[in-house]
Amino acid sequence: MSADEDLRRRRRDFIRAHHPDRGGDPGQFIAGLARLEREPESSEPESSPVRVVIRVDLTWRMRLTGARRRLLRHDRTPRRVR
Repeated sequence: MSADEDLRRRRRDFIRAHHPDRGGDPGQFIAGLARLEREPESSEPESSPVRVVIRVDLTWRMRLTGARRRLLRHDRTPRRVR
């Protein structure tokens, strides 16, 4: 097993075991991903693992503000593709 495959396997196992959607601690999950991403990557860029992006949900006030802004821009035509 190559170093890339080993890193990919360890990263996948970590995500399966500690993901917050599966009952894991979000802080521990973020710290563990950061630790795994600091490990040296291979010389081949296309074989590097996909980075995990953590998205924070907007509060209800921010969603309401965005909806109001969209209503006020009534002069624009809506986008055809979202």
